[in-house]
Amino acid sequence: MKIARHAYLLLFFLMPALLNAQNEKIDQQMMKKIRTEGLENSKVMDIAFQLTEMNGPRVTNSIGFMKAANYAKNQLAQWGLVNSKLDEWGDFGKGWDLEKSYIAMTSPWYRSFSAYPKVWTDGTDGFKSGHALLISAKDSAELETYRGKLKGKVLIIDNLIDYKQSFKPDASRWTDAELKEMANFKPTPPDTAAMRARMEQFRRRGGFGGFNVATHLKKMAQEEGALLLLATGAKNHDGTVFVQQAGPYKLNNPANFPEVALGLEDYNMIVRLLRADVPVKMDMDIQTQFRTSDTKGYNVIAEIPGTDKNLKDEVVMLGGHLDSWQGATGATDNAAGSAVMMEAVRILKTLGVQPRRTIRIALWGGEEEGLLGSRGYVKKTFGDAATMKLEQPAHDKFSVYFNLDNGTGRIRGVYMQGNEAAGKIFSQWLAPFNDLGAKTITLQNTGGTDHLSFDGVGLPGFQFIQDEVEYDTRTHHSNMDGYDHLVADDLKQAATIVAAFVYNAAMRDQKIPRKELPKPRGGGFPF
Repeated sequence: MKIARHAYLLLFFLMPALLNAQNEKIDQQMMKKIRTEGLENSKVMDIAFQLTEMNGPRVTNSIGFMKAANYAKNQLAQWGLVNSKLDEWGDFGKGWDLEKSYIAMTSPWYRSFSAYPKVWTDGTDGFKSGHALLISAKDSAELETYRGKLKGKVLIIDNLIDYKQSFKPDASRWTDAELKEMANFKPTPPDTAAMRARMEQFRRRGGFGGFNVATHLKKMAQEEGALLLLATGAKNHDGTVFVQQAGPYKLNNPANFPEVALGLEDYNMIVRLLRADVPVKMDMDIQTQFRTSDTKGYNVIAEIPGTDKNLKDEVVMLGGHLDSWQGATGATDNAAGSAVMMEAVRILKTLGVQPRRTIRIALWGGEEEGLLGSRGYVKKTFGDAATMKLEQPAHDKFSVYFNLDNGTGRIRGVYMQGNEAAGKIFSQWLAPFNDLGAKTITLQNTGGTDHLSFDGVGLPGFQFIQDEVEYDTRTHHSNMDGYDHLVADDLKQAATIVAAFVYNAAMRDQKIPRKELPKPRGGGFPF
């Protein structure tokens, strides 16, 4: 009984110290300064303008991408960051630029189309005119019946898209109930064996399996001298056209057959006319330019050096991807994230912070093709996810990476990628900004962004929870992804919170806690 009583008294006296050990040391005066600079003196929309309308679309290795990358590199240096550079991450492939695009129906009546050539397609070799040919084929045998009939034709697959009226708003924000559900999320252990079995089955099938009419049709079209392939999708309506790539882009890949994306209303109209045996004639002039003088891929990297003699070699990173698709200027995907991250380091430099750890910003290239820029950077700097061969001491001295890549929406919290220990820290960091709507910590994972490259080698990497706004409904990879779809107040809020997170990570005594190191992933699917 005496021993138990002494232990109880010892615990009683130590309890305040234990509780304090769990509390983060947050410089509230600095939080106020960051808040004032970020919300009242913001330059985030100026940065976004430079990245978007001053440079145009930013397809990886295109003229627009390289112009935007050089702007970012130079601007970061002007703000006083050091080692600002275009950092080569590996081989990418051909750059591609659209120089002209005109597509119109001239018979049975005239209509010009909002049509967008897919990336890495060839041009039409000047002005061309031809009739549309309806392709009604479900398998290779049916497709063979069209052989010898494609020369000089505009091809359209017989596939009417059923247009569904939507009575939901295009833009939305997370509700309190949805955020509460995210906060209460309890992860279950993944069935790794089953997951690997599914991936192996996927590979053996050669992808998604089944007969793809468009893929085989393009090969025939190239061989026979067809003019153009028209494409659409269920989301391409009410003036919004989602458009990405037509095929591979490596230096040894031939140019892809000309293919353009249309709105489903125009696509369906052409199909219905052809089904009714009404001839449809079209004019077109598409000019594209392939860039092959430099096929390397590049990221933009810059730093605020650490000042603590014991911690300055440790690194806190923030980033977002700089590349985009070609339908618009890539404002919400992802000039928004790049502008926010640039604004975050501008805020810190303006306030003259002296971080204990080095703060490193990265604007990634090649994200749209598979997180290529961040994967290449992580592989050469920190370790290979395939083998888990780690680069020391860089891997050991890394603290944390913060990412933003879900559109223009304000930050509502952080996806923890299962890192519960970090969540207890981040919830305290969010406290000064709870009134701005940011308070949710969820153990939920989220995919598709560059934080996965870090998480894949056992480094703490996090994506912020953002309000979706119009991301999935209107702007993501579409012709609507322009500057006017950015929400200025949301981006100001996001940059302020990111600056605070980066500052806190750079100043705390310990690095951010880590999960257990993942096992080597082998080849194939990286994440």
